Amino acid sequence: MPVERLPRALRALALAALLGAALPAMAQQPAADPGMAPAVAPDPQLEADVMELSHKLRCLVCQNQSIAESNAPLALDLRDQVREQLASGRSKDDVVDYLVARYGDFVLYEPPFKATTLLLWGGPVLLLVGGAGWLAYRLRRRASELAAAGHLSEAERQRARELLAGAAQPSSESPESRS
Repeated sequence: MPVERLPRALRALALAALLGAALPAMAQQPAADPGMAPAVAPDPQLEADVMELSHKLRCLVCQNQSIAESNAPLALDLRDQVREQLASGRSKDDVVDYLVARYGDFVLYEPPFKATTLLLWGGPVLLLVGGAGWLAYRLRRRASELAAAGHLSEAERQRARELLAGAAQPSSESPESRS
């Protein structure tokens, strides 16, 4: 029998039974943070160190997420590398140095301040100063352009006042025909 022919109450009862069976199974599963990588190492301190480093390292595929937040295959591999190196006894600095040597400073969320990253650190300041300078230049130039444009004669001012007040009718003569 098609579902459309079943009475509405029977369909609601069947849906409630399905949900009732599914909810206890879903409640038994631990709620995982969808933005974080699952814990893998049995040692909680090792996993905490892996997560700490993973938040400092950029996913090279996603580029806007850390390797702790990304589920890209490369991010999973990088987390595994970090975990393996920390488990083998290397220090956090050694692991970071290894990844920087392999992938460059781009792998770090906070790259060091040096000659190759000078534009990265100074770029926003240069853009801000340049934008403020351009705005000041344009405002000064606009003021001088308005001053150089000259003022209206007294007759032109009177005519403008009349037009704005609606007292005078616009002349039938166009500005082009006056010349």
